Amino acid sequence: MKKLVSELLVKYLEDRGVRHIFGLCGHTNIAVLAALDKSSIHFVNVRHEQIAAHMADGYARVTKHASVVLSHLGPGLTNAATGVANAALDSIPMVVIAGDVPTHYFGKHPHQEINFHADASQYEIYRPFVKRAWRVDYPDLFPEILEKAFQLAESGRPGPVLVDVPMDVFSKEVDEALFERVKQHTKNIHKPSIDDELAKEIIEKLVNAKNPLLYVGGGIMLADAAEELRKLVDHLNIPVAYTLMGKGAVSDEHPLTLGMTGFWGTKFVNKMCLNADWILALGTRFGEADSSSWEPEYTFNIPKTKLIHIDIDANEIGRNYPVEIGAVADLKQALIALNRAAKEIVPEGRDNQKLKQRIAAYKTELQKNILENAHDDRFPMHPERILYEVREVLPKDAILTTDVGWNKNGVGQQFPIFEAGTIFTPGGYCTMGFGAPAALGVKIARPDKVVVSLVGDGGFGQNPSFLATAVEENIPVVWVIMNNYAYGTIAGLEQAHFNTTFGTVFKKDGKPYSPNYADIAKAYGVDGVKITSADEFKPALDKAVKANKPFVIDVEMVNIPTPTGGHWNILDIYSPGKNINHVAVETR
Repeated sequence: MKKLVSELLVKYLEDRGVRHIFGLCGHTNIAVLAALDKSSIHFVNVRHEQIAAHMADGYARVTKHASVVLSHLGPGLTNAATGVANAALDSIPMVVIAGDVPTHYFGKHPHQEINFHADASQYEIYRPFVKRAWRVDYPDLFPEILEKAFQLAESGRPGPVLVDVPMDVFSKEVDEALFERVKQHTKNIHKPSIDDELAKEIIEKLVNAKNPLLYVGGGIMLADAAEELRKLVDHLNIPVAYTLMGKGAVSDEHPLTLGMTGFWGTKFVNKMCLNADWILALGTRFGEADSSSWEPEYTFNIPKTKLIHIDIDANEIGRNYPVEIGAVADLKQALIALNRAAKEIVPEGRDNQKLKQRIAAYKTELQKNILENAHDDRFPMHPERILYEVREVLPKDAILTTDVGWNKNGVGQQFPIFEAGTIFTPGGYCTMGFGAPAALGVKIARPDKVVVSLVGDGGFGQNPSFLATAVEENIPVVWVIMNNYAYGTIAGLEQAHFNTTFGTVFKKDGKPYSPNYADIAKAYGVDGVKITSADEFKPALDKAVKANKPFVIDVEMVNIPTPTGGHWNILDIYSPGKNINHVAVETR
């Protein structure tokens, strides 16, 4: 029996268990929207495609399954591109289904097509950052392409894929048996592990090391391997440092958790990495910020320190540092094997009270320094106080999304995370504008959790139309705007190195300027509060969390830099040999 491709697409997604699609209409995809009108799948309508992509990104980080974005051609594809690229660099599975020009208009430059260098090739815009981009030239090929798309998005190193569909293909009829056929294919692919011999070799290296260290990245969360990691840490008593994306892999309360490395790490954590003789790295690409621009005197001195690196993506093993032992494996499976080997080699486990005491003393001193500003009553508020009081108000299992700036760098360094998968931040692409809409996708996926987005005024102002979706869908997220009237981090860099803040501080007629974001929220139908004193913030946040509806809190803060204990080579590019860092900038 023949049916419309658009109807069979929706039926395929239903059968696959897709519950939400994020997107925006266009003349190339309304056949799909019409089919969704009769579907159990909930279409989440947005005002901008980048919002759809960020929402789908947050949703997939929680569900660990490929989210679905529905897009239009031309400006729809390019609007969504930033959000899709962000998902790609953070290894988030996503299937983007986009309408395209009709096949019979290929080469004629029809409405909204991009074709200056090749006819009907606009889908190739996505090639640099998706795992694969398909164009469906024939309706009969669509079922197999869909199946391949989901499998590729979710397997190996996860990431987005693009399925580009000429609009006439959506309106063609095909035999539904073609879609029935792909149902027979497995939806779960067995993931690779390491063999017992290699597991024993790795454990023996760690057990015999003088100063072993575990270094973990976001791959732990992608593999849902936090529990297995904690078991290894507890059994062998080896300290754990993490990347920005690895935060939460082991609770920040754990006595062997050191903290974040790199430029926004602390000197203590970076020194622990430098002094390690063996490091087992799990699910990290050793990014520039995490590794202090790979300069050996700051965070990692490899190969003096011997490196064991396990990752699902072979391209990351040896990319930035030479390894002694490299293995391609799913981290959950690999850690199961490592735990089995650890119990065989060290049946009773090991303890290291001296190391735990040293880490505890460091954390006490760090907290003491933070509390000096966290208890300061001045207004605009210190960012440390904002973060401290957010942590006090939120339950331990609340989920936090961040944007970029203090709400990312300061959170990574100073904000305790107690459970894996309760913080989502734009790590690889560092996309300003991610945190606010991503929180909506997170809350849709986990309606039972408190979800708060920490975002700067620059990030919140990128595309506040996500508030319309929050109202329409009644998504109770709380947004805390850390408002310093500037692109604060960049302002501090420019002031330090060039003695100007041109283009980085928001002004009107030479005076500091900021929209009243609480009033903007109210215009959308969202509750909003503009904080006018430090004492108002914590009660306002507590009220917002308990309100269980969309809520915006606009709180002014001083523009001071996040303390840094590592190194970023761009500082040497700006001011060679001068050792100049960020500085505070007066923006109020």
